[in-house]
Amino acid sequence: MIELHGAKTGNCLRVAIGLEVCATPYRVVKVDLAGGEQRSAAHLALNPAGKVPTLVERSSHAPTFVLSQSNAILLYLAERAPGALVPSDDLRLRATAYERFFYFATDVIAPSHAAFSLRELEPRARGILEQRAVANLVAAERFVAEDAFMAGERFTLADIAAVTIAQSMFQTVAWEQSPKLRLWYERVMRLPSVVRGLHAFNG
Repeated sequence: MIELHGAKTGNCLRVAIGLEVCATPYRVVKVDLAGGEQRSAAHLALNPAGKVPTLVERSSHAPTFVLSQSNAILLYLAERAPGALVPSDDLRLRATAYERFFYFATDVIAPSHAAFSLRELEPRARGILEQRAVANLVAAERFVAEDAFMAGERFTLADIAAVTIAQSMFQTVAWEQSPKLRLWYERVMRLPSVVRGLHAFNG
């Protein structure tokens, strides 16, 4: 059984979507971030950094496996379910999926998270980082200029990284100026696995 310890944050939602796409049974264990539960002894025993998400895989015939860092978890899921999150039959398509995935992780999500961290201390720096993140997201329209998804004609972990950050930035993107990006976003947001993943921490 896999447990996903986390909350309704972008990093946790990406993992939930990944689990849904892989059709991997899992149980959500909610962590109350506002109440400081991520700093509890129980959570720190799993994730000494006091962050989410944390994936815990329990087995009756092997030691419990614990993994943190959302990107590492997604890569683990990709290997655990070959072909579900990245193409398994074409090296170049797989490399493109990884390229696009890391583009969103480093060029869009990272500056967005940094901006959030600076929201009170450095408002000017926050604004610069937010603008950079939005500009990089909009620039990704080139990825879907000819293809249905971010790394070709298959949904991959690149789309998972892209759609969660796009959802969080929805109000700041001039969608009318990026019609193909908007079509991609609407297409991905209708996928049942994405819908289920986005609602994993509801209730």
